[in-house]
Amino acid sequence: MAEFSEKVIACILKIPRGKVATYKQIASLCGKPHGSRGVAWILNSCAKKYKLPWQRVLSSKGRISFKVGTRNYKLQRLKLTQDGVRFLENDDIDMTKFQWKKKPRQIVKRNTPHMFR
Repeated sequence: MAEFSEKVIACILKIPRGKVATYKQIASLCGKPHGSRGVAWILNSCAKKYKLPWQRVLSSKGRISFKVGTRNYKLQRLKLTQDGVRFLENDDIDMTKFQWKKKPRQIVKRNTPHMFR
């Protein structure tokens, strides 16, 4: 398995119950800020095998990515509700309240003067 895939799986497993993350957030945490589609692909292909809490990963707008009314949409909404996530009237999620606060680690260059770090 590729290193990025391993990082994505490990990262998704760490999303706490009652919190959500975006595809872009997961990609950034794993070192590839433009790897959102890769995160989606990994979720699609590995969710069952690794028992990933796939329902906790949303679009950058705080929405479920499945089409409204589909079986998968209803399942993800139910799982999120069971996790303690509450939906707004328009079916969005208040990302200020429910988004996982984990941020990518900042890499500090050792040869950079302290005032520029």
